[in-house]
Amino acid sequence: MAGKMYGTMLSCMWMWMCFLVVVPLAASSREVLSSKECENLGFSGLALCSDCNTFAEYVKDQELVSDCLKCCTEDSDDSMSKITYSGAILEVCMRKLVFYPEVVGFIEEEKDKFPSVKVQYLFNSPPKLIMLDDDGQHKETIRIDNWKREHILQFLREKVKPASSAI
Repeated sequence: MAGKMYGTMLSCMWMWMCFLVVVPLAASSREVLSSKECENLGFSGLALCSDCNTFAEYVKDQELVSDCLKCCTEDSDDSMSKITYSGAILEVCMRKLVFYPEVVGFIEEEKDKFPSVKVQYLFNSPPKLIMLDDDGQHKETIRIDNWKREHILQFLREKVKPASSAI
């Protein structure tokens, strides 16, 4: 009896040690998709990996959770709040604007406060912000379908560097 219990205990310890070694390796070498691939899957790039874990509690589709984990940003010491961009493009379909009064309000009344944010009308495009780096290259795309005007304002104040004033 004692021998059987000892064998079971060793087996459990072996499995636990394997878990401690394999899980960190899997986490550090996880597959990451491009921002375009993530956008096509419906993930914006704003998701933190902890959000995907919460998502997994409610959605039992492992493939969907796996895609979320391939598109998420690792949670760390508030690293997302430190990222800023040189500019942005607010892209939207002109025909669909009627369905997004908050976006219309931003464009008509607030957009001029952000000289480095341009509006681009593209057929059939949902409202989104395309964040640009110092070279004007696309770095991240964020869907803003359900954002209120004040959320758009707050996000741009925090994420877009103020335009340098000419002297």
